[in-house]
Amino acid sequence: MKIVSWNVNGIRAGLKKDFLGYLANEDPDILCIQETKAHPEQLDDVFPATYETYWNSAEKKGYSGTLIFTKTSPLSVKNGLGIEEHDREGRVITLEFDTFHLVTVYTPNAQNELRRLDYRCQWDRDFLTEMDRLNAIKPVIFCGDLNVSHKEIDLARPKANRMNAGFSDQERAGFDNIVTAGYFDSFRAFNQDPDQYSWWSYRAGARDRNIGWRLDYFCVAEALRDRVTDAFIRQDVLGSDHCPVGITLSE
Repeated sequence: MKIVSWNVNGIRAGLKKDFLGYLANEDPDILCIQETKAHPEQLDDVFPATYETYWNSAEKKGYSGTLIFTKTSPLSVKNGLGIEEHDREGRVITLEFDTFHLVTVYTPNAQNELRRLDYRCQWDRDFLTEMDRLNAIKPVIFCGDLNVSHKEIDLARPKANRMNAGFSDQERAGFDNIVTAGYFDSFRAFNQDPDQYSWWSYRAGARDRNIGWRLDYFCVAEALRDRVTDAFIRQDVLGSDHCPVGITLSE
């Protein structure tokens, strides 16, 4: 089973940049999308019938939002964390399958000058609590734009970005808590190379020069470690300031 995650920075914009061509070429069993910036009624059923689609759109138009395409029908679907202050922005979808829960998440950005850091830290705590609740029932895979580079290897300029949004000590500690709780960073289980990024600024030719950040992850419960057979980053896929990331999972 191939599961892919991609922050598309606007699904309607992505459709104009050959998103459907990417979907056909990649042919994932499940594709998790973040930052849809849309509601389902705006897209007039443009997606292939081979996939079921599950949406969680933000209350605010043109903002945030998540979406999952799946070839396999889930046993159950839940939107959000069940916490009102977190659930207005459409950031979480949970699908339950036979042997695992799959969660896609678009983690809030701490913003310039860390204006939203306190909220972000509360989000991290509440999100991990929900993952642990699910994991006690059935192992969890969660994926998406976590808006943090965990280690210095995960961004091109760690010293210059220390205590900037996405590389503050507090956000990195939040990822430490994920690992301590028993979820491993699947990409780093297979690849310890530097220069492996999933997001680049649109400014100053950052992508062409590979001045990037790894912000997109698959975090997997230890109970599923032996089933993860590969993890990858599709740095060559354009259409967003992020690129797709994914894993393959044995049946």
